[in-house]
Amino acid sequence: MIAEQYREMLGAKSVIRTLAEKAAERAKVIGRENVFDYSLGNPSVPAPQCFTDVMIRLLKEKDPMELHGYSPTLGIPSVKEKIAKSLNERFGMNYGPEHIFPTSAAASALSHALRAVTAPGDEVLTFAPFFPEYHPYVDLTGAVLKVVPADMKAFQINFEAFETMLNEKTAAVLINTPNNPSGVVYSAQTLTKLAEVLTKKSGEYGHDIFLISDEPYREIVFDKKQQPYVSKFYANTISCYSFSKALSLPGERIGYLAVNPACPDAATIVNMCGQISRGIGHNCPTSLLQLAVAEVLDQTSDFGIYEKNRNLLYECLTDIGFEVVKPDGTFYIFPKALEEDAVAFCQKALEYDLVLVPADTFGCPGYFRMAYCIDTEKVERSLPVLRKFAKEVYGK
Repeated sequence: MIAEQYREMLGAKSVIRTLAEKAAERAKVIGRENVFDYSLGNPSVPAPQCFTDVMIRLLKEKDPMELHGYSPTLGIPSVKEKIAKSLNERFGMNYGPEHIFPTSAAASALSHALRAVTAPGDEVLTFAPFFPEYHPYVDLTGAVLKVVPADMKAFQINFEAFETMLNEKTAAVLINTPNNPSGVVYSAQTLTKLAEVLTKKSGEYGHDIFLISDEPYREIVFDKKQQPYVSKFYANTISCYSFSKALSLPGERIGYLAVNPACPDAATIVNMCGQISRGIGHNCPTSLLQLAVAEVLDQTSDFGIYEKNRNLLYECLTDIGFEVVKPDGTFYIFPKALEEDAVAFCQKALEYDLVLVPADTFGCPGYFRMAYCIDTEKVERSLPVLRKFAKEVYGK
């Protein structure tokens, strides 16, 4: 007998991946340069040269056993120390290596965090719009993901709906800022209020409610703004970070989990992660990648390209007449479709070789996502096509 739970998932594949596959098939027919593929959030700017230099140096100079052997269960101690030091210097925190757990990027960090603070039957709340993969991340732990309806004006937190949905089963709240898909940064005011609500409700329910912060886009913020560091606002916070976006290393699968030192169970949670790994087959990210990213913790790729792409798309979309909140960061923009059915809207766009992602599975029917981590030249060529589509199909 095969596992029915996973067989059923075959009928609900990622809409993002499905559209990316369609784009690839279409590219075989008309050429990749003629398909305006805004589906997949795959960083298009190169990794910084300093990372490449570090990799070359490590491969030339380090003992192969150190580079390619097993790392300790809880990660390489020197790497954990460097991550803690960087976070402390950047955000005024007090991390030690005992609060850091290296992972295979943010997805793995989330998987560990969710298993560390929930039990089957518990509820995890998240806020629309949200990354659709949160469902398998949460649901496959035995907990249940509940989605708080969106604040459609600004895509900050809808606190009225949030407080209504909080209950004694709530074990954790999962946030993502800067947000995929809206590009919105949660403000310090939003995070302060969130912490106040969680502190109050934890007291009422007689148990901790953990805040799990999904932070792969933490460095990709525009207009000289900054993302407030979430753990500064609430003691029981677990930060889940990935170098996939900041260093343009999605295929390397490297990141970490950091438990706020102010959390009474911080060191215990990290130790638990080592045991969780035994059950999910994680067993440490590669030693080479741990050592490499530890040398470039405060470096990033060139995000000026993403900011330019955002500006081009935002100006075009608003000029056409789309309703859209200007993104503060990430490399996504999240307009309202020109008809109520965003799936139908995106299907019509495919006829113009515009690959757009309907947002029904993001918790916002009627909207669509564009991942503009593509060449600026291609964004520029897509704009007249977008205008043509809007005019011919919707009279805009």
